[in-house]
Amino acid sequence: MGDGYRTIGYDVSDGVATITLDRPEHMNAFTVRMCLEMIDAFDRVDDDPDVRAVIVTGAGRAFCAGADLVGGADAFDPSGSAAAGAASELTDGGGASSGGPAASELSPGERAMRRSVDPRRDFGGLLTLRIFESTKPVIAAINGPAVGIGATMTLPMDIRLASDSARFGFVFAARGIVPEAASSWFLPRLVGIQQALEWCYTARVFPAAEALDGGLVRSLHPPEDLLDAARTLATEIAANSAPVSVALTRQLMWKGLVADHPMEAHRIDSPGVTTTGSGADAREGITAFFEKRPPEWRQQVPGDLPDWFPWWDQPSFDS
Repeated sequence: MGDGYRTIGYDVSDGVATITLDRPEHMNAFTVRMCLEMIDAFDRVDDDPDVRAVIVTGAGRAFCAGADLVGGADAFDPSGSAAAGAASELTDGGGASSGGPAASELSPGERAMRRSVDPRRDFGGLLTLRIFESTKPVIAAINGPAVGIGATMTLPMDIRLASDSARFGFVFAARGIVPEAASSWFLPRLVGIQQALEWCYTARVFPAAEALDGGLVRSLHPPEDLLDAARTLATEIAANSAPVSVALTRQLMWKGLVADHPMEAHRIDSPGVTTTGSGADAREGITAFFEKRPPEWRQQVPGDLPDWFPWWDQPSFDS
């Protein structure tokens, strides 16, 4: 476990951040702490101008085997012992309303556990909504079983690569609950309503080849080659593409999925072209093209994002 976190690793190298789910003895089962530490890590990624792309992967033989079911049969019951344990973990971590050291004096893991959390909200959804708002491209390197939240947390990631030995499962109906982590919004948009419903209705765990055929993942790789393939892709993005352009493109594409008419995209990409076209990176990109050399990008994220970003109204949980 790295950089002050207990359940994840965090590393930055050559412009690429790698977030590693790091509970291998529990097949990286998802906990409240893992959720909040991952959210903290994505906050760090967005705040760090040296990070151009993000890879999320798992330690050991699993990506994430789902929620930690240590609470037994009442693992999903908000009045049960598992929920009480989660609340205790938040309290022990120093909760946002508690006293103690200032955030700047805390390790990343301690800081994560001070985050204010609405107890009505699904923790998986807190994570996927945070990933959805990211300003850096996110690549999933799914190295093993990805079941339940292990599968749904990857849906707002931009590109999913998988080991050919990985397995996937949207198993919620087999556990007597509903799809979580806003996956009823993400999954049909990625694979179509028919495939999404089949996987959720049957709740079966299926092989990587079926995930590829169904459009859930972009490519399959031998386990020993997966992380290298993800790093090659992340490095290509970091080297070739202007960070501000990538950040704006990411949100244009995702937000465009729910636009009522292409005019909505036109209203945003028009000032987008005007703003970026008059910037230093547009001049550098054109000059590098004519000089047949790699570009040297000068504008950074978040510091050089335009003043009209974000352009959307952020919905609240209660609206």
